[in-house]
Amino acid sequence: MKKLVTALFLIFSFSLFAQEKERMVLIETNLGNMKVKLYNDTPKHRDNFIRLAREGHYDGTLFYRVIKDFVIQGGSSDSRGAIAGQSIGFGKPMTIDAEIKEEHYHKKGALAAPRQPNRENFYKESDISQFYIVQGRKYTEKELEMIEKSVNIPIKNAIRRKYYTPEKKVILDSLRVLKKVDEFRRIAGKIKENIEFDWNTNTDKIYMPEDKKEAYMNSGGMHHLDKEYTVFGEVVEGLEVIDKIAALPTDENNRPFKDVKIKVKVLN
Repeated sequence: MKKLVTALFLIFSFSLFAQEKERMVLIETNLGNMKVKLYNDTPKHRDNFIRLAREGHYDGTLFYRVIKDFVIQGGSSDSRGAIAGQSIGFGKPMTIDAEIKEEHYHKKGALAAPRQPNRENFYKESDISQFYIVQGRKYTEKELEMIEKSVNIPIKNAIRRKYYTPEKKVILDSLRVLKKVDEFRRIAGKIKENIEFDWNTNTDKIYMPEDKKEAYMNSGGMHHLDKEYTVFGEVVEGLEVIDKIAALPTDENNRPFKDVKIKVKVLN
């Protein structure tokens, strides 16, 4: 009986490990290869990408939209065999449900899915086949502090409105006109004190995690894309290939003059 329990435990442990093991793919190009890890908590995007890779969908397609310090985008079926100057990137008019996760952000090497704008795509559904990889740029600590402050502006404004009401404004304006300085300072000081206390003790404020700050400062990324697009993997080997592709001269549509062909292999 004991042996049976042990055997079942080992089988369960192995099964759990197999489920948790992240899938790896290789994106081959004529400028080098990128090994990519696909996230398990974005299963729809992961499984869809693997399915398309196995079907050969990506083979022969191009990185057709390349913007230095931003992204390299590819995978559109109409880029395969496209002549120079041809307008491409329309692909298939199909989508996949968004899987946007707080913990997956647009650091350099992030693999993500493009989509239609919000006005046409309220639920932020991803294009079913195209993908982009982030090059981005490096941020300074000061820039990240400013981003953090800007994200929290609505919270601070709401606190101000709570205490600096239209009624309080009328009172303060009257005291100013009447030159009742002491009373003005007393009321204004109390308002300021309440605002600062609420702000300092507010638990809804948003802070950027330290690992995210480190990534954006040391490697780079594109912060403004976070929470807007599904990030479903990351480059774990071959980050330099992103830089090579991003450095290519491009036409007015951001297509490189030199074709960068793609082939995707599923590694496990």
